[in-house]
Amino acid sequence: MHSRFISRRVILALAAIALGSAAPAQAQTAAQPARIGIIGAGNIGGTLGGLWAKAGHEVMLSSRHPETLTSLVEELGPKARAGTPAEAIAFGEVILVAVPYKAYPQLAQDYAGAWAGKVVIDAGNATQARDGEVYGEVQANGIAAISAKYLAGARVVRAFNAANYKVFAKNARRDGGRMAIPIAGDDAEALKSVAQLVTDAGFDPVPVGPLAKADSFAMGSPGFGLDLTAPELATRLGVSR
Repeated sequence: MHSRFISRRVILALAAIALGSAAPAQAQTAAQPARIGIIGAGNIGGTLGGLWAKAGHEVMLSSRHPETLTSLVEELGPKARAGTPAEAIAFGEVILVAVPYKAYPQLAQDYAGAWAGKVVIDAGNATQARDGEVYGEVQANGIAAISAKYLAGARVVRAFNAANYKVFAKNARRDGGRMAIPIAGDDAEALKSVAQLVTDAGFDPVPVGPLAKADSFAMGSPGFGLDLTAPELATRLGVSR
């Protein structure tokens, strides 16, 4: 029941994307389509999966029960499919982690070897009410360090964690200056790949530096929840473009 409820909310968000995007088809097509495996199929995974599928990328959303994702992948179109988390990791050239942060320790236990060397987009946030002990780790050490701990072996880039999925659905490919998405990571090529996917989703990437700098736009920081253009966000975060 819970999975079906989440899927309906995502479908509503995807409808908003379709209605709100006035950009020409050419601007929505990725120059080099990629395979993107998405661990999770909730609000953020479904929304970003829809934006990437619309841009021409192939996406696989995942669940331990992929049969519950039928209506969601049908809504996303022929570029989308469903699978298990293990299948999504094997499928993806790039992996998006879009599950509650409390699941990260189990992900590390189950899949660390599978994502070794792959670009992993970490979109997670830790909240006290939901994430328990892992939230305590984040408070003590910062989310960049804890993501690096649980996603060890991957080429981690923090992105798409600084706003609510509804904000992404509303602002993708908007006119009048695209919404900026801050990104941070230690691997230059991984940052470049994720920056392109941010662009393909309909936003402007703003690299802020190494993974440790992701704490500057983590939940609760001054850089969180900002709806700014790239020049405005770069100025706010004190980074050059």
